[in-house]
Amino acid sequence: MTAWRPPTALTIAGSDSGGGAGIQADLKTFSALGVFGTTALTALTAQNTLGVQAVIPVGGEAVGQQITSVLDDIPVDATKIGMLASADVVAAVISAIEARPEQFGRIVLDPVMIATSGDALLEDESTTLLRERLLPLAHVLTPNLPEAARLLDEGEAESIEQMQDQAMRLRDLGADVVMLKGGHRAGEEMVDVIAHGDGVDLLRGERVRTRSTHGTGCTLSSAIAGQYARIARVRALCEAGRDGELTLLTRTTDAAAAYLERPGVGEDLLALRSGRDYLQRALISGAEQELSRTPHEGHGPVDHLVTLDRIAREG
Repeated sequence: MTAWRPPTALTIAGSDSGGGAGIQADLKTFSALGVFGTTALTALTAQNTLGVQAVIPVGGEAVGQQITSVLDDIPVDATKIGMLASADVVAAVISAIEARPEQFGRIVLDPVMIATSGDALLEDESTTLLRERLLPLAHVLTPNLPEAARLLDEGEAESIEQMQDQAMRLRDLGADVVMLKGGHRAGEEMVDVIAHGDGVDLLRGERVRTRSTHGTGCTLSSAIAGQYARIARVRALCEAGRDGELTLLTRTTDAAAAYLERPGVGEDLLALRSGRDYLQRALISGAEQELSRTPHEGHGPVDHLVTLDRIAREG
């Protein structure tokens, strides 16, 4: 039997000891989508559903070494970048990408800049470096409303029209595609704005009323990266004429299966729509879970395992 290579993705992000966000959420998401995940850890955190108790930084040199170690051995189809924590780490990631840009695949940048509490997670120097040098290296940017406002140095968008305007101006900073997330807006409907080369698209969906929202940004960006990885492998297998392996990547209705039906058409929207669909399902399923000892005090995680068969619940 001929060996086959699964889709692979790299996540460059911080650790969440509670498992709901960061590297842990990324790896769970990759696995749920059938993608092999690799990592470069940018920070350690002591946190749970109630909040962050401590942040232990990782130096930029160590982050660069992790990235180099992965790329020297494992082909990467897509990359997700999350929490970078310091200017030193931002600079290290920039240097790594500039040194071998073709080896990162599609890069999805989730600009983790502001915590749910409203506290800034990046200093001004780091934010400037991210905006001016890292952002133009990314293919997709996925800010929430506060992060978009900080990147543009203005107030948060309050209407769909303002979101469209901000998304287009964020795209002018260098990313090919901007997905401005509307989760912070009030209302029963969830609207995300996608700005790309052909204009603007709106992704609409019903808002899930739940406290289990921890790690939604990490999960969405890693799901998008995972879908890009799946598309990349399908494209490569199609070009190589290895049809037998395609069935391993298209068992479910997702971006890879859709791409196979229309090869070369609309990869970005396929990846973003499929990534958002996964997050929506994870939110709905997560709303039915109680993980914490005090589920009504904090914010539980989404259900990253929503794609998997589960053991029947206990009565």
